[in-house]
Amino acid sequence: MPPPTSTPPSGSPEPTAARVVVVGAGVAGLTAARQLLVSRPDLDVVVLEAAAEVGGKLRLGEVAGIPVDLGAESMLNRRPEGSDLARAVGLGDQLVHPQVSGAGVWTRGAVRPLPPTLMGIPLNLDVASASGILSRSTLARARLERLLPRLDLTEDIGIGRLVARRLGTDVRDRLVEPLLGGVYAGRADEISTHAALPQLVSAAREHGSLLAAARATTGLPDEATQPPAPTVPVFAGISGGVGRLAEALASDVRARGGQIVTGAVVRELERTTQGWRVVHGPTIKPVAVDAEAVVLAAPAAPTARLLRAVAAPAALELGRLEYASMAVVTIAVDADAVAVDLTGSGFLVPPVDGRLIKASTFSSQKWAWLSGDVAVLRCSVGRLREEADLQRDDTDLVENAVLDLREATGLRAPLLDATVTRWGGALPQYAVGHRDRVARVEASVAGLPGVEVCGAAFDGVGIPAVIASGVAAATRVLDAVTPAGTMGS
Repeated sequence: MPPPTSTPPSGSPEPTAARVVVVGAGVAGLTAARQLLVSRPDLDVVVLEAAAEVGGKLRLGEVAGIPVDLGAESMLNRRPEGSDLARAVGLGDQLVHPQVSGAGVWTRGAVRPLPPTLMGIPLNLDVASASGILSRSTLARARLERLLPRLDLTEDIGIGRLVARRLGTDVRDRLVEPLLGGVYAGRADEISTHAALPQLVSAAREHGSLLAAARATTGLPDEATQPPAPTVPVFAGISGGVGRLAEALASDVRARGGQIVTGAVVRELERTTQGWRVVHGPTIKPVAVDAEAVVLAAPAAPTARLLRAVAAPAALELGRLEYASMAVVTIAVDADAVAVDLTGSGFLVPPVDGRLIKASTFSSQKWAWLSGDVAVLRCSVGRLREEADLQRDDTDLVENAVLDLREATGLRAPLLDATVTRWGGALPQYAVGHRDRVARVEASVAGLPGVEVCGAAFDGVGIPAVIASGVAAATRVLDAVTPAGTMGS
């Protein structure tokens, strides 16, 4: 389908329907486009995506001829948005949940069971002690945390700094760092407590102790050693890969009459007398698209570039948002040759231990749809400001990831196939003060009638949070769009 075009207002015909342009065809952008069409089927919705394919951080591929996720491979099921959207686009009967639970931490010479935590904050020190992850001196100090001055989280602070002050550096280094590394690929000392753990901040006001607040946040009674059994599975996936969600979303948008144009790098956002003009395409042959409203669902840097001329304060704030790059190494081995017990769903790796990989997922063990003659495993590489590891070539990354796997688990099965997927600038960093930054961005954009922003850079990096962001942006932008049946009146 050719991209929609328009000419300058002096020669442009009156559109037959109100048009909304969505910039970005990741989960947020596709969700926003779908929500617009569900709410107003009469709208002309155009999605412009710079990449050659849709989906953002969701991507399907193959290893040893087996379909696998090369990006995100699960979504938090405690939030309903991901599973609800999967059902809405026809994937309800394909929703699955991990068939094994529990993960480990590769540290102090072994893969040790990860004790119950709130993002690395132990929920029971006796259970944490039995894991062997923490030193005796650290545990002794942590037991005295209730005697420290009352916890005050009025001012934002890095989660790592908070934990180190209250419980010791070992808790930060061997529990908090690997867990936050899995979510943000960032540094625990710099990740905002207010943005990443808002429930903890609320609980701290009542309890005054970090350990007590963590237990209260997870609903753990004082006498209990384990959190209550979840009433619903914590995580969900999709048989055949979570990447199928992006494909189904795009198909649904098209089926509702929306247009999706890939390979369309948006270069300018301009105000017009009728609304907005979005310019994309090569500089020598630009394509202008006029619209009543625009949803910016791209990462922070391109969004900042588009807002620079129309909302400078928002552009400045977004331009300061840092992103971490990473790579996923997916390997396939002969399942019959796996002679070791791969316990649980995988393991995390603390940065302090100096390994290449930061985590490994035993995908074939975690997801029933991947079980078979070939065992599939994933390794994550790369943390914020550690791009040197990502400069290795694919062969080097695979070889060293396999070496780490073998040392951690004893795995000796022959390698059948491997693929490396590099995610440059993949994960936004919720630095201290992030919520205030988001508020300043939103205040600046509020001065642009018909323009909204959404995506992982704002209120959560997980799939459900990004879906919620897209729905919210679409809902707000509808207020700026001409009501149905009034065009040309």
